Amino acid sequence: MTCQPLPLTGKVALITGASAGIGHAVALDLAAQGASVVLQARRVERLQTLAQAITAASGKALVCAGDASDMATIDTLMQQTLAWQGRLDIVVANAGRGLAGGVMTSDPKVWASLFQVNLTGAVYLMRLAADYMAKQGHGDIIALGSVAGHNISPFSGFYGSSKWAVAAAAEALRREVCGRGVRVTTLKPGIVVSEFQDVAGYNAENFGRSAAKFGTLLQPQDVAKVITFVVSQPAHVHLNEIVLRPTGQDYP
Repeated sequence: MTCQPLPLTGKVALITGASAGIGHAVALDLAAQGASVVLQARRVERLQTLAQAITAASGKALVCAGDASDMATIDTLMQQTLAWQGRLDIVVANAGRGLAGGVMTSDPKVWASLFQVNLTGAVYLMRLAADYMAKQGHGDIIALGSVAGHNISPFSGFYGSSKWAVAAAAEALRREVCGRGVRVTTLKPGIVVSEFQDVAGYNAENFGRSAAKFGTLLQPQDVAKVITFVVSQPAHVHLNEIVLRPTGQDYP
């Protein structure tokens, strides 16, 4: 009996923010489907542990630690990826951070750094990836947006504005490169349980009670499975914008 190859065998995927949460789950899921994965984040120890788990399961992983908001670091990341396997098929621009509070209540001292990682760094990576993929005639770019950028909420308004901008840039990029075989997808998750909430400054007072009414929340693996589904479609099929919520989440 002949064993069928895994759906993503031979493909190379680059995932930013892979040390935890959605990025970590995406790396595991894509690797399980046969992709060789490039793992990017600042916390190198976590990336190394993830790479060991992937290789122990007969997968291939490359660790590239660094700051996803820094353009020089992103240049090096692309160079390392192409030197490793000589190709790039999937990019998941996942690195980012949240920020509790609206325009009136969030901390303006972190506005610039938030936009640097959530928007500028992500779009620069998408630009480099799109340039390479357009030349090879195929590829998938997944931009992580948010429902907070789909329906702007006064409780996370400044963060939501960065995700609104990411979605706009991703759609603009799609229109530039779709005719050359490159698919650009914006994925907008609702509440996903991860360390994201703690880093963003959410707590039981400003998040916990309101989220409790939504019932079972999303897990990072739920988002990962959607991304794997998107990049596994035939070349002529493109899911270019997806909003993914817990069933009970009515807003945003």
